[in-house]
Amino acid sequence: MKLDNRLNAMTVDVEDYFQVSAFEGVIQKKDWDSISLRVGDNTNRLLDLFAKNNVKSTFFTLGWVAQRCPEVIKRIVNEGHELASHGLAHQRATTMSEDQFREDVRQSKDILENIGGVKLKGYRAPSFSINDSNTWAYDILKELGFTYSSSTYPINHDLYGVPEWPRFKYKRDNGLIEIPIPTIRKKETNIGIGGGGYFRLYPYWLSKRRINEFMKTEEAPYSFYFHPWEIDAQQPKFENAPWKSKARHYINLSKMEGKVEKLLNDFNWVTMREAYDIK
Repeated sequence: MKLDNRLNAMTVDVEDYFQVSAFEGVIQKKDWDSISLRVGDNTNRLLDLFAKNNVKSTFFTLGWVAQRCPEVIKRIVNEGHELASHGLAHQRATTMSEDQFREDVRQSKDILENIGGVKLKGYRAPSFSINDSNTWAYDILKELGFTYSSSTYPINHDLYGVPEWPRFKYKRDNGLIEIPIPTIRKKETNIGIGGGGYFRLYPYWLSKRRINEFMKTEEAPYSFYFHPWEIDAQQPKFENAPWKSKARHYINLSKMEGKVEKLLNDFNWVTMREAYDIK
């Protein structure tokens, strides 16, 4: 029996294990093509899991991945999931100029739309990298035809975060919708509960309790995000990466798929567009 009747958004950031921001210092983009891909098989595993549990999801996908795994993109669309952009090659928006960002997002959108055969509405910046320094990104997203973004996490974090920004879906001045990653309030501080490393770190009962707390105190939909590499305990390891990056990336990978399946059974899941009523 579902713990709450509301429709919530399941989202997947489709990138491979070696493309995460935490490993930028140990693997360069020029070497990506020399590494065996695991993202295709892992995304297919997630699609199987979603089909088994009758769940629809939004897949924020790198254009780089789509070029190399076109059949996965077609499967995402053919099985009724939402295809959305995660940029071209996981470059954080805070490291790009306006022109570079425009070209990155344009290329990604063109690649995904050409392969998937659908018009994209949604975008998520790698590592939630829209903040006070680059709000111009919203004008570029609007210019390129996007309807919504899910690119901010209103928490304090050493790698990202805009704790003073809105916690719930809102419209920017230019009409673009922003949907922040969910938080709960503790002692006047926003606590992240949206997924990713937090979900892998904590026991499932604690994550479920925190999600239920959000459900009881807020009327908004909840959204969850994770990555295909998070269910892949057999992925090669970068032993020369910083210890903090390794701790965050590798913790509880073997437990993640089972936790996700519990989550799928305990709550109702649909795409971002359906959960947040985005036309």
